[in-house]
Amino acid sequence: MPRRVQARPKTAPWLVLAALAATGLSVPAAHAAPAAIQAVGATLPFTILEAENSATNGSKIGPSYAQGSLASEASNRQAVTLNGGQYVEFTAPGTTNAINVAYSIPDGRTGTLSVYVNGQKLSQSLAVTAKYSYIDTSWIPGSRTHKLYDHARLQLGQTVNAGAKIKLQVDGENTAGPYTIDDVEFENVAGPAGQPGGSISIVDRGADPNGNNDSTGAIQSAIDSARGSGGTVWIPAGRFRVGGTINPDGVTLRGAGRWHSTLLSHHLIDRPNGGGNVKLYDFAVIGEVTERNDQSPDNFVNGSLGPNSIVSGLWLQHLKCGLWLTGNNDNLIVENTRFYDMTADGLNLNGTAYNAQVRNNFLRNQGDDSLAAWSLHSANRSSTFANNTVIQPNLANGIAIYGGTDMTVRDNLIADTNALGGGIAISNQNFASPFFPLAGTITVSGNTLIRTGAMNPNWGQNHPHGAIRVDSYDNPINAQVRLLNNRLVASPWSAYQFVDGGGAGRAVQNVTVDGGSVEGVGTFVFQAETTGSATVSNVVASGIGRAGVYNCPYPSGSFGLNRGSGNSGWDSNWSGCNWTAPGSGGDPGTPTGNLAAGKPVTATTVNQTYVASNAVDGNAGSYWESANNAWPQSLTVDLGSNQNVKRIALKLPTNWGARNQTVEVLGSTNNSSYSQLAGAAGRTFDPGSGNTATITLPNVVNTRWVRLTFTANTGWPAAQLSEYEVYAS
Repeated sequence: MPRRVQARPKTAPWLVLAALAATGLSVPAAHAAPAAIQAVGATLPFTILEAENSATNGSKIGPSYAQGSLASEASNRQAVTLNGGQYVEFTAPGTTNAINVAYSIPDGRTGTLSVYVNGQKLSQSLAVTAKYSYIDTSWIPGSRTHKLYDHARLQLGQTVNAGAKIKLQVDGENTAGPYTIDDVEFENVAGPAGQPGGSISIVDRGADPNGNNDSTGAIQSAIDSARGSGGTVWIPAGRFRVGGTINPDGVTLRGAGRWHSTLLSHHLIDRPNGGGNVKLYDFAVIGEVTERNDQSPDNFVNGSLGPNSIVSGLWLQHLKCGLWLTGNNDNLIVENTRFYDMTADGLNLNGTAYNAQVRNNFLRNQGDDSLAAWSLHSANRSSTFANNTVIQPNLANGIAIYGGTDMTVRDNLIADTNALGGGIAISNQNFASPFFPLAGTITVSGNTLIRTGAMNPNWGQNHPHGAIRVDSYDNPINAQVRLLNNRLVASPWSAYQFVDGGGAGRAVQNVTVDGGSVEGVGTFVFQAETTGSATVSNVVASGIGRAGVYNCPYPSGSFGLNRGSGNSGWDSNWSGCNWTAPGSGGDPGTPTGNLAAGKPVTATTVNQTYVASNAVDGNAGSYWESANNAWPQSLTVDLGSNQNVKRIALKLPTNWGARNQTVEVLGSTNNSSYSQLAGAAGRTFDPGSGNTATITLPNVVNTRWVRLTFTANTGWPAAQLSEYEVYAS
């Protein structure tokens, strides 16, 4: 089966960029995700607890973004490694009778791990193996050994309440270690469902629920009998080995539940044009795919289910792809399904799909794009990826739209993308022909992306992808691209990226970015690297690692970043077209605009949680406040090196009432002796003019430390400031 190659290499470096650190990169603590994330993504029947946040005597690893490392492929970029006698103990977050553990053990090993509930060791242990891990894809340039984790599920044989202690421990018989535990899903699994009336059981047709004999013929016999009446085929609890493929056209296959009815198959449905009206509910398909072979159809569905089909409530694991969909899949619904541990994509609409709805699914540990729509041979049209949760694709994007017409990506939660991709990619990379470029309106709205964006070592010398990337790789972007109200949290490199991955400077145009936030970014809020333009409004940024904008079209030309109303926190521009990695130190140039953005800042006192760093975080809603009724108070920012300073802008939240604060400005080149730059005077903050007070110095002053000293405030008995901005002009 022909397969695209992710991120093909260039014949020569095409960006003038300093080499980014390929190993050991970690994001500053200021870029950690918030404790609470808005309610997007899938509604899940389980709760995930991270090992690094649980009781342990093991060794915590991470955070790290170094490709091919255990920490980088863990959720939250952290995990816990256990050796002999060590444990990690979780407190059950709710009623629980089953767990699913994300783990890693060294290549080539298989074994067990002990499980304890409230101090009592279970008779059954957790089976672990490395046979599905350590995938090498040498034909994909820039890839390293990846897919380092796997998942093992276990029913506990008892039901415990919230607060119970569930421990994973390396006992004497557990010899496959060291064991690295990423996290655990805690679930209360319902018992097996009963057989629907009028359905045909595959067991009655000779299927073996113990998995000793092949059940392909028995399943097809039940399907053929049910097809005439449009009936239901029943898959009872059991493990059924299916060595061949089946044709389920026109019938419903229903299982007793994805924890109870399991088909052991790596290649269940394979045909170019399905008849349609296929309904697949509530069972698991677990394969034995241990490598990625793009010439072999090792997929649960390879080809077409046919129009008006439904896939719902499945558990798909250890396959190459969950669903690789070609042919007619119009009006397909894929929902409430879990995708684990694929060597390639979770689901790919590989052309022709009209009105496909992929919604409320959970995807974890894919070896390529978790969800993709690739318009090969014919355009995907009017299809939607909505309310899915995507965690740790280890070799591409969380969600990717390669061509197609009127596509929508909305209300998804994507976290911890790894090498060669980003959180969401909107791209005209064709991979093969005939390809149908982006057209109509492409809408990306209401998504939350956490720690997304990753390195692509094929582009220049270790070049990063942004959390959201719009890429004119093989064709200019002529579609209307709408990026609306997306929340980008703790992006390790850039937040938004406009680029021609083919290096020819094709235009990225007709892009609108409206609403949403950037909450911590390692480098730039907007990274523009090709020709074209975008209009940006109502984007609020804070915690910027380098500057608001990097604008360096390659190989020539210009990119117009048109600033509408409502933007804040990203007004600085990077000087030149060289940069360094987040946290590496030694800025290669001085950002223009706000010189104080994200710089170290200290205060004489703070009141409660209104800390000094709030004044340089780019968020006009957060603020610093000193101790009450104690004057004078000072706020000092370190610009990092001597800078020419001419203007200072002081801001309060725009919804606060008017007030005057008496402020003096001092400067120093050694943080020891300070000279007056502007005398003490009443500075007016008026909500009618944005609650901003501007201090223009009489002369340009070369200084590194800039200190504000407050002696009065008519609106509150303390010094207050939401944003402290320093400019060279």
